[in-house]
Amino acid sequence: MDLFEYQARDLFAKHGVPVLAGEVIDTPEAAREATERLGGKSVVKAQVKVGGRGKAGGVKLAATPDEAVARATDILGMDIKGHTVHKVMIAETAPEILEEYYVSYLLDRTNRTFLAMASVAGGMDIEEVAATTPEKLAKVPVNANEGVSIEKAREIVALAQFPAEVAEKVAEVLVTLWKTFVAEDALLVEVNPLAKVASGEVIALDGKVSLDENAEFRQPSHEELVDKAAANPLEAAAKEKGLNYVKLDGEVGIIGNGAGLVMSTLDVVAYAGENHGGVKPANFLDIGGGASAAVMANGLEIILGDPDVKSVFVNVFGGITACDEVANGIVQALQLLKDKGEEVTKPLVVRLDGNNAELGRKILSDANHPLVQRVDTMDGAADKAAELAAAAK
Repeated sequence: MDLFEYQARDLFAKHGVPVLAGEVIDTPEAAREATERLGGKSVVKAQVKVGGRGKAGGVKLAATPDEAVARATDILGMDIKGHTVHKVMIAETAPEILEEYYVSYLLDRTNRTFLAMASVAGGMDIEEVAATTPEKLAKVPVNANEGVSIEKAREIVALAQFPAEVAEKVAEVLVTLWKTFVAEDALLVEVNPLAKVASGEVIALDGKVSLDENAEFRQPSHEELVDKAAANPLEAAAKEKGLNYVKLDGEVGIIGNGAGLVMSTLDVVAYAGENHGGVKPANFLDIGGGASAAVMANGLEIILGDPDVKSVFVNVFGGITACDEVANGIVQALQLLKDKGEEVTKPLVVRLDGNNAELGRKILSDANHPLVQRVDTMDGAADKAAELAAAAK
């Protein structure tokens, strides 16, 4: 889960990373009050989860409270790379900035370790630094069991060739930033720029944080960081029901058991759709190992609530959960939805294979639901679902 800048700033402050004061607001008039509390001048910063805010006009200086109102008026509602600005941060203006640095920690999936990165060339796109002047970006693996002590931090600082007068202060920030990374179960913590100011101090002026959603069970406070306004309502509803659902931009709803099978189903439907006007999968939905009537009803309710969906492909390979259980779940789910006043009106194509497949197919045939079509091969079922979706477009 990526955080807004103001949320990253709050986490940094919580753990002792030096930051400037700031408030998040969502109306222009609130910008006036916040700027007054900051001494009469501020930086008005668009809060969107994308880079390039400054170049897009999403970061503006305000010399007076009235100017802050004008800046906030301009920025609120702005579109930055497809992201609408709903909030701005009214930040304290930085003291005179002498130099800008870069520091971060991230999960290095390729090498199965954590990685510290540091550079004296901060304040710009770090990917550009890595591509054009890689010698300016120090990359140091971090042993999870050892962490980052002050000695380790000094090693990172030395490799990045920080000036002697700030080396110890940057090392201290690296130690604190590592504590933030671990304590918050983050996948990325990044400060860019870490600014050296006239007083000789270093301050985090901007930052990024990405949190591991798999750690939510031990991070209850992270629920408060979810951007519910920007969340897809179908994904939010699925999460409440305990379903693993991702909205896509197609027309064929997908339900499967097991992430691997669902991913394969997406591919097969996309391929079949090329023969039917280019229809595509509408979602990823993995119901896992259990396909009870309640689980199937929840899954169908989510998918059928998507107006883009024109047909549904239920693709199940019976294992621990046998196909007869799945078939009964489908039949009962359709009845449950009907009883709730949500009768299904879109065609379902069902493919069952594996444990008790024949019995499951018989259950579907005997139920004889007018909108359920049984197809016994994956390719055939994908083609039928794509055909039905294309016909309904």
